[in-house]
Amino acid sequence: MPKASVLLKDLQFFAFHGLYEEEKILGNDFKVNLEIGYTIHHFPARNIEDTIDYAAVYQLVKSRMAIPTPLLETLVAEIAIDILAQFSLSDYVTITVEKMRPPVPQFTGSLGVSLTLNRENI
Repeated sequence: MPKASVLLKDLQFFAFHGLYEEEKILGNDFKVNLEIGYTIHHFPARNIEDTIDYAAVYQLVKSRMAIPTPLLETLVAEIAIDILAQFSLSDYVTITVEKMRPPVPQFTGSLGVSLTLNRENI
């Protein structure tokens, strides 16, 4: 059967993830990228049931980004687990969360965490 993936790229959120008190108070800008791989059972897809509903994925990510989490590693793992649990067609999830303004002195750029989780790993 053919394989496909749904991509959600450069999702922007303002959230309060982080270990440091200032991050919990001031918040930060985050960027999220997702790839959800799945096996196509009905080719070509003609109904939303034949694919991964990216609007529903976005709502899941948006809801989870609103829950302050100290570690980005925890955040990406929980989002990946939720996606695999909610979308039965999904075979794997790759997610990257970037903190756009990390509280590191003299640091320029962003930092982030990336995770790929396969269905058989949960």
